Amino acid sequence: MTGVTIRALAVAGAVAAMGAATGAQAGAFGLREQSAQGVGLAFAGSASGAAGVSSIFWNPATVTMRPGFNSEQSLTFVDLSGEIRPTVGTAPFLAPFGDSGEIGQGAVLPSGATSYQLTDRLYVGIQTGAPYGLVTKPRPDWAGSIYGRSSRIFSLSFNPVIGYRVNDWLSVGVGANVEYFRLTLRQAIPVPGLSPAFYPPAFIKGESWSAGWTAGATITPWEGTVLGVGYRSSVHHDIEGSFALPAFGQQVTANLNTPEKLSVGLTQALNPVTRINLGFEWDNWSRLGNVAIVSRQFGVPVTSLPLNFKDSYFYSVGLEYDWSPSLTVRGGFGYDDGPIDNSNRSVRLPDGDRYVASVGASYRWSDKLVLNASYAHVFLGKNRIVAGPGQNYNVANIPFAAVADGSADVVSVGFRYAWDSPAAIAPAPLVRKY
Repeated sequence: MTGVTIRALAVAGAVAAMGAATGAQAGAFGLREQSAQGVGLAFAGSASGAAGVSSIFWNPATVTMRPGFNSEQSLTFVDLSGEIRPTVGTAPFLAPFGDSGEIGQGAVLPSGATSYQLTDRLYVGIQTGAPYGLVTKPRPDWAGSIYGRSSRIFSLSFNPVIGYRVNDWLSVGVGANVEYFRLTLRQAIPVPGLSPAFYPPAFIKGESWSAGWTAGATITPWEGTVLGVGYRSSVHHDIEGSFALPAFGQQVTANLNTPEKLSVGLTQALNPVTRINLGFEWDNWSRLGNVAIVSRQFGVPVTSLPLNFKDSYFYSVGLEYDWSPSLTVRGGFGYDDGPIDNSNRSVRLPDGDRYVASVGASYRWSDKLVLNASYAHVFLGKNRIVAGPGQNYNVANIPFAAVADGSADVVSVGFRYAWDSPAAIAPAPLVRKY
């Protein structure tokens, strides 16, 4: 075994916690903000078409729900706020360096979707957006810097789909999901005899293009009721990048499988102007496990990302009311039983279970143009972080304990435009006045 290989293995324990990336709004580092209309409902009924054309993200069969040629664009601002405060149990030489300061970073997330009717039964469409991402960045020399200085994930997906109306009550859809994924994780490296204020930096960064698939169906047993089920497959990323310590670096690779997503939505008309929407989502975050970072030169692990997430479950309910022929108002509430708990929480991802409350409205500007706006608040609460000997995250057997709290505000605006005026297909899956 070469000297370089031995050195790489020797420092692996010191950087094993260069783990999770950054928190977001769909559990772990997932992003659910693909639709301004969906934000206003806390994403209830997204798989049954309640998120507009962008429902394609959850269920490709919803591409058949609007005749003609329709485009939808959304712009969402996510303002994440959070702080990590060291507590008793933190190594005495780290504690004086204090809390993280504000770790949250604002992010603007564009997304869009288009559907086009080819025949009375056949439709095509495409949805684009960022399924994963966001950023956390504490103060550089805080008490937990050896467990994380900054984390950044960026992604972009292109989801072309094809949908077919089998009959008046059943539609099916399938599609491809082409995905770009990039991450950069930074932390400090502890050096014996050196003050934590002068600990040198280390980083892991890499990127990948890969692809998966989507499928789904909508069932309309009678007018005013839509049940939708959609599935997004895991995407296998062979991430290639670099791993660097002071005076040492090399090219590395890692295999990361994004979680499958199963979405179920129900939209039920209570009367001609009122609809209730229900939603459920399962994300298979547990498949990420412990991600090995492997030297491309020597073929041996140099460190790992000990994510070890559990599966997440999201439940939501939303209500829509047509205030007038031009104005629809909506609100929603959701609970996210997320993939992060006391066993796998890190300073990079001080996440926990979430509660989401939202409101929104759609205004029909003309026969072709509909404007959407929504606001949501995400309640995160306080969560414990424990790292060090015997824990999921451990750097050089240095203990770190803390309490983290946070919240997020989400503001989303968008529009939908009908490029033509086709004759309505009867019977329509659901009559919507907005």
